[in-house]
Amino acid sequence: MADNAALAGRYAVVGVGETGLGKAPAGATALSLQCRAARLAMVEAGLAPADIDGVFAHWDDRANALLVSEYLDIHPRYVDNTVVGGQSNITHLLHAMAAIEAGLCEVALVTYGSTQHLDKSRARGGIVQDPRSPMGQFATPYGMLNPVGYYAMLAQLYSSRFGCVPEQLGEVALAARRWAQLNPNAARREPLTMEDYLASPVIADPLRKLDICQINDGAGAMILTSAGRAADLAQKPVSIRGFGDTYRHHMTPLGSEDWLDNGALREIADDALAMARLDRQDIDVVQIYDAFTINVLVALEGLGFCEPGGAGTFVGGGRIAPGGTFPLNTSGGGLSFNHSGQFGMQLMIEAVRQLRGECDARQVPDARTCLVQAGGMVMSAYMVMILGTD
Repeated sequence: MADNAALAGRYAVVGVGETGLGKAPAGATALSLQCRAARLAMVEAGLAPADIDGVFAHWDDRANALLVSEYLDIHPRYVDNTVVGGQSNITHLLHAMAAIEAGLCEVALVTYGSTQHLDKSRARGGIVQDPRSPMGQFATPYGMLNPVGYYAMLAQLYSSRFGCVPEQLGEVALAARRWAQLNPNAARREPLTMEDYLASPVIADPLRKLDICQINDGAGAMILTSAGRAADLAQKPVSIRGFGDTYRHHMTPLGSEDWLDNGALREIADDALAMARLDRQDIDVVQIYDAFTINVLVALEGLGFCEPGGAGTFVGGGRIAPGGTFPLNTSGGGLSFNHSGQFGMQLMIEAVRQLRGECDARQVPDARTCLVQAGGMVMSAYMVMILGTD
């Protein structure tokens, strides 16, 4: 277990911004969208570009914090372009905390943006692979849908081991849609029934179309600084109370590792909760990276909210939907709200807004703590972060 206890509550998110959700305007770029989101976050925090001295930025397979800095007329002392898949934005928050601890910067801007829908750069099979890469040589030529195929294999393994039925995956999709219906920025808000879910076409057995996240445009930004500095800014700070992360491999989880029981999520969840001095029952809201419905079932078990094989029953009866006892993915998630390629940013922004009480019809009453779980690449990287308000 990593000893990060001294960092608990020392840093806070003080501003967030989103733009270009769904389908971005014609002519928009990943760079322009994330810089607009950054300006919104700065205005919200009461900061100017001159106040920012650390920039952490990337988008899809391109990464350049210097471009973001130039666009915004920021002259940072520290930059970071780390890309580890969908959780990269949250990894950037940890890197920003480390940089501030080391005295390399004081106020960090984290941005992400994508125009994958506008550009039609992502399709059912995922992104184009370099034929010289391991994936390009040993997976893509044989027809593997990436990442859909791997998560279909995960779902098959889960079903074989625990007897999961389609309706249990469907409960995740239906709950996400009910939350999205309360979110005016969601891409999919039309009613969804279990009959609709079961009638949706199978893309990679057993995953149906409605088991798979949206392909959207969008950009987001977060500003992080020390708790001391945060107290003087315009927005109510949301503290980072605990975290845990681990990085296992690049893309393909081959070898002897058990896809369902590698212990990664339980270990880092325990680390994050211990750091935050909280128990699982103390968490008011949970945000799980739902690129696929199976991710939610596997994560609920891995995080320790239910026993192995118990997630299908756990999510039943509207438990994770609006009005249920376990509020999960309150924006509508990647399944119905927005999935612009690397969803960690949107998970974090929703968590911050829930804890600031800004979510209107979908607001979880008296939300004071939120657990965010995100992954990277294909079961490659794992992140748990716990946020709270004092």
